[in-house]
Amino acid sequence: MTAQEIRKAYLEFFEKRGHAVISRARIVPENDPTTLFTGSGMQPLLPYLLGEKHPKGKRLVNSQTCFRAEDIDEVGDNRHTTFFEMLGNWSLGDYFKEEQLPWFFEFLTDVAGLDPHNLYVTVFIGDDRNNVPKDTESAEIWQKLFKDKAIEAKTVEIGSEADGYKKGISGGRIFYYDASKNWWSRAGEPQNMPTGEPGGPDSEVFYDFGTEHDKAFGEHCHPNCDCGRFLEIGNSVFMQYVKTEDGGFKELPQKNVDFGGGLERIAAAAINSSDVFKIDLLWPIVEKLQELSGKKYQDHVQSKRIIADHMRSAVFMAADGVTPSNKTQGYILRRLLRRAIRQGHELGIEQGLFAAVAPIVMDMYRQSFPEIAKNEKIVIEVLEKEEKLFRQTLKKGLREFEKLEIEGLKPPLDKSHYPHINGKDIFTLFDTYGFPPELALEEAKKHDISSHPSWREQFDQEMEKQRERSRTATAGIFKGGLAEHSEQTIKYHTATHLMYKALRLVLGDYVEQRGSNITNERLRFDFNHPSKMTPEEIEKVEDIVNEQIDKDIPVTWKEMPTAKALATGARGHFGEKYGDTVKVYIMGHEDKPYTMELCGGPHVEHTGVLGEGNMDSTGSPSKKRFKITKEESSAAGIRRIKAVLE
Repeated sequence: MTAQEIRKAYLEFFEKRGHAVISRARIVPENDPTTLFTGSGMQPLLPYLLGEKHPKGKRLVNSQTCFRAEDIDEVGDNRHTTFFEMLGNWSLGDYFKEEQLPWFFEFLTDVAGLDPHNLYVTVFIGDDRNNVPKDTESAEIWQKLFKDKAIEAKTVEIGSEADGYKKGISGGRIFYYDASKNWWSRAGEPQNMPTGEPGGPDSEVFYDFGTEHDKAFGEHCHPNCDCGRFLEIGNSVFMQYVKTEDGGFKELPQKNVDFGGGLERIAAAAINSSDVFKIDLLWPIVEKLQELSGKKYQDHVQSKRIIADHMRSAVFMAADGVTPSNKTQGYILRRLLRRAIRQGHELGIEQGLFAAVAPIVMDMYRQSFPEIAKNEKIVIEVLEKEEKLFRQTLKKGLREFEKLEIEGLKPPLDKSHYPHINGKDIFTLFDTYGFPPELALEEAKKHDISSHPSWREQFDQEMEKQRERSRTATAGIFKGGLAEHSEQTIKYHTATHLMYKALRLVLGDYVEQRGSNITNERLRFDFNHPSKMTPEEIEKVEDIVNEQIDKDIPVTWKEMPTAKALATGARGHFGEKYGDTVKVYIMGHEDKPYTMELCGGPHVEHTGVLGEGNMDSTGSPSKKRFKITKEESSAAGIRRIKAVLE
């Protein structure tokens, strides 16, 4: 089956089983400032998975267009794409594992025509620390399904991904992995979940292309290996548990199913090709590029894959109202288009790339997504305008690149000295000629020129110098957002860290600091959140902070390499860049801290200090030491809190 046929068959399959077919959400999420793009099928449906009633009932199905910017630099291999469709079906307190797993297996094998001998599955191994049981129920369902196809389904306990490279397949068909692979909640693994947060085990299906294992990824291959032999094609999340006040879990009264399956990946499995670009939603673009360039796919694989992927993303972004710019979604669209033009330049396509390729993309999607056809004229205008603008920049930037006296590389070119392009040169190309840093790096790579190890720091230094030239002095704000360093101000700084963690526990793990200003009279804190906090949420945050003050937990710090600090779970500040070594403040006992953050300080030595000397209106020691005095909007999608220590 083609991808187009698979999408249609999937929607019909679940519609026959009582599901309402719902439209895709826009690729730019509405009323959600926490993320730039819709990155999963469940993202637009999260309120309903958390209990809100959906107007179309308890059984839903759709194909959601998604974009993940973090995969931009990965595009070029045989399976990564920034744009993809996620086939999804949901049960909102209706059916559960007994229906979901057999239905998906039936669809894959009896409808899409996949050979069940090439299918492997994973389930949750359980979590003894948090008293979450092993998901033997899903494993038993899978064993019966494989048995019905005359396939023996041996179970193998893997554990972590690292364990998988040690144990390998071991003759298994069903593999138990830990929470890092087979558990879902908004807060991640069970130990990170706050009280009242729902979550549960998931079960993934992988397709085995049978390609040879690349030991560069690990000694042995296993379903979660990245060597390319196995490709995940679907994941059933069973929202089954809720975290209790004692740190354990109990079953939810309303259990949900959240399934997501990659359309492009299922289509690749259907034609048994580990190259996802061979499917019918990508290959016509490649064929057009071969025609335009006169160059075969196998001779310029990476360039054609990048253009094919980026054009799909760009068409849907433009159709959904994004225009190229230097901010937010517009910046990502501009980056995609400029990378595509640069790759087209490599293929010898000097003009008219988007006018030739965009219609190919729109023709593939106009029937399934009518909004693409409706906005066809706008899409072409947006893309052609950006191409014309950037081709001028590209030519000028390439000329200037050739003129650079690159460090260690001066005419006549002698590449034996391992030359570097430094951050100052990259900034000059960007600042003077509009040549993006990522393209400067790609151009350097093309000339066998590596980037200077500290190019990013050098680039940032030049950028900061430019800002200083145009910036007026701002008085009163010092390191860490503190107005000065009195004892009371230091207390408020410490309280800010306690509150930041509390906000993430109450509102969700997506909350990020967007600014702070601390004086000896109050703290002020900005953070991303889509709506006004309720009185109950404010009270919960206050209670959590006051609980940590009452516990009088220790506040310690240590210097660590930045990479190690982030790897151990320490949080940095949104948009802030750090050097090689950072100071990490730990609140609570180091083996199980309340919070760990990268910060320059200063802080109190133990949180009980925050309650000392605070009195209520009667002159008695205050019981509620930390109090939020105001919660208001600061900007679109940004809230501002002001709080005091009474």
